[in-house]
Amino acid sequence: METKVIIISVIAVIVSYFMGNISPAILIGRLHGIDIKKEGSGNAGTTNVLRVLGKKAAIATLLIDIFKGVFAVLLGKLAGAYFLEPEFAPYMAMACGLAVFCGHIWPIVFGFKGGKGVATAFGVLMAVSPFLGLAELGIVIVTVALSRMVSLGSVVAAISFPFIANYYDPRYLGWGLLMALIVLYKHNANISRLVKGEESKISFKK
Repeated sequence: METKVIIISVIAVIVSYFMGNISPAILIGRLHGIDIKKEGSGNAGTTNVLRVLGKKAAIATLLIDIFKGVFAVLLGKLAGAYFLEPEFAPYMAMACGLAVFCGHIWPIVFGFKGGKGVATAFGVLMAVSPFLGLAELGIVIVTVALSRMVSLGSVVAAISFPFIANYYDPRYLGWGLLMALIVLYKHNANISRLVKGEESKISFKK
């Protein structure tokens, strides 16, 4: 049984990681003849795609990044519930969620240079626990609406997440703290600009 658990767990995590390597920002950029990592902010994420390529490309990027997070968690739940034991499902879901999240941020197929993981993290949260996903979405929406800064919404949501996760279900605390720290690490340049009052704002009219 232990060997079976290890083999299935490793396979599910590896598949989830490579699912995270699918970078719509980079691939859509290439379709337009550009390297998105060399344009705008240089980040392979929705906000930069919006600034460089427009709304349609940004929406496609956002949806793909969200749904790959969802699919990876569903894979983890399936592996846990049907191939192992039902009690493994939540933990396999979290493991695969973390793997797809890391695969998005550090994709081996793109030289370990991916996005910041916010959209994929949202997809992971919605699949692991809709309550956690919607709570984080609410924080992002309110923060961005008040500040017009997407990065601030991501940072505030990351800081809030471990507390919300611990309150909702302590099983998610360590997992949530790790994901939050990674998001904050990936936003270190944004945090520096926020402190200096130099962070870019988005225009809702546009």
